[in-house]
Amino acid sequence: MAHGHNSKEKVVYVGDSRIVKRNASNIPADYTAYPGKSEAFIPNFLLKEWMVGVVALVGFLVLTIAHPAPLGFQADPTNAAFIPMPDWYFLFMYQLLKYPYVSGDFVVLGTVGIPGLAFGALLLAPFLDTGKERRFYRRPIATSLMLLSLIACIYLTKVSWDHYQHQLEVTNTIPEHILREEQAREAHEAGLPRPNPSAEPAPIVAADDPAMDLMNTATCLACHATDLTGQGNAPGLRGIGDKLSHEEIAEIITNGTDNGMPAFADRLSAEEIDQIAGWLALQKTSAE
Repeated sequence: MAHGHNSKEKVVYVGDSRIVKRNASNIPADYTAYPGKSEAFIPNFLLKEWMVGVVALVGFLVLTIAHPAPLGFQADPTNAAFIPMPDWYFLFMYQLLKYPYVSGDFVVLGTVGIPGLAFGALLLAPFLDTGKERRFYRRPIATSLMLLSLIACIYLTKVSWDHYQHQLEVTNTIPEHILREEQAREAHEAGLPRPNPSAEPAPIVAADDPAMDLMNTATCLACHATDLTGQGNAPGLRGIGDKLSHEEIAEIITNGTDNGMPAFADRLSAEEIDQIAGWLALQKTSAE
């Protein structure tokens, strides 16, 4: 096209073969036109994988915030009623280690061998699976291994949780975090301050009293602990005199309770029960 009124001006047409074609090497090829083919690892594939990883991580964090690890009492190695349980996302591994072929003499296989094999397979997957096919239904081996791993994790998690619930029913045990919630609720309803597990317990009054030896002989300390701080579902007896009277304590020792406290009417005489109840009634948070 000519500009102005000069008829001798040179005319250059768009698309003229004399125009040098420039190759934009920095523009990646469009791989969407080639289904099933590979694409540039950086930045195409890496960006997609990073976005998928971010979504999975956010979902995992949402689950951990919605269902946080329960807060129990301080660790007590003498508490035989405690049922150890890991966080929910480790339940499948916890259940796996219960089987005989990955525990006992084979514990190294369960703790190092199988997890190492799983993580090693994920690490070596880009090098072992070099096929260019991206559609999952045309990758039977990789897809089958993924589905098998997912089904195994779900199954082991469910079996582990069901077994834990069964143990709670058999032993008549209330989980520590639920017990703490009930204690806090009862204190709130009674107008008392929220129990503080980290606070120092009340001192034992008359620790050398013969009732202490009598309780040890009657196996009371096996549940309530030798320092009377309690363990598991057995409550602490320090300061029990602030909550119950002499008669109420004697009634509980004689007939037991519905919360797992057995009756001692057939193990101790009335005089022994009265002696223990009288001593426990003296256990107060402050001396009178």
